[in-house]
Amino acid sequence: MLTRMTEQDWEVVLEVFRAARSRRGDKGRDDRRFLEALHHFAVHNITWRALPAEFGRWNSAWKRFWRLSRTGVFEAFFQALAGLSRTAHLVQMFDSTVVRAHVSAAGAKGGRTARRSAAPEAGSRPRST
Repeated sequence: MLTRMTEQDWEVVLEVFRAARSRRGDKGRDDRRFLEALHHFAVHNITWRALPAEFGRWNSAWKRFWRLSRTGVFEAFFQALAGLSRTAHLVQMFDSTVVRAHVSAAGAKGGRTARRSAAPEAGSRPRST
């Protein structure tokens, strides 16, 4: 795969990942294949449906990612990995809050902002038609 990790690195990563997971529910079939699927998804900037068949069904990978991300497993996983590293303080991360969106991505509806009430107020001037 594209991870360029040794088998010893994989042993550490899988041990930390299993420790970060919840003790309840289905544990998943193959943790290494799942983590490699996440890596492929992130590196190649693809949709879940475009995951190669070697990683299994895309829907299974997505469901597992969604469940684990909701329970905070990845935060605990990365925090534990950073604790094992001697150089973690040198790594800087960024998230989507630093990425600027196009002006049209704001989703605001165009047109007049002030709307008149359907019922005319008692103090308003009568209008002729």
